[in-house]
Amino acid sequence: MVIKRSASSYDQTAQRLIDAIERRGVTVFARIDHAAGARGVGLELPDEQVVIFGNPQGGTPLMQSDPRIGIELPLRMLLWREGDDVLVGYQDPRELSDAFDVGEHHATLEQMAVLLEQLSDEAAG
Repeated sequence: MVIKRSASSYDQTAQRLIDAIERRGVTVFARIDHAAGARGVGLELPDEQVVIFGNPQGGTPLMQSDPRIGIELPLRMLLWREGDDVLVGYQDPRELSDAFDVGEHHATLEQMAVLLEQLSDEAAG
């Protein structure tokens, strides 16, 4: 997992990530707030959420080559608080070619990796 430490608060980091995604015309499909879910059942969890986003033009050809990769798509980033630190993390999509038959889509996986790096850099400040 690629992890970056944010220079800002949790809320600022989350908003910067959403803004960076939307500025690129990429769709935010969901935000899963794990901490809110924990509170809903009477448990405590520091701030933590998964942001799920993507573009069907990028992911669909991968799924056409190997439908199983759909378990990994759309892309996602994790934001969480660990003590006083706010962290942003993601899985490197280039590693998906080891698990799925998508080797001919190396350029797409590389573009996805670059996008995730840029987004995490912008979110972390």
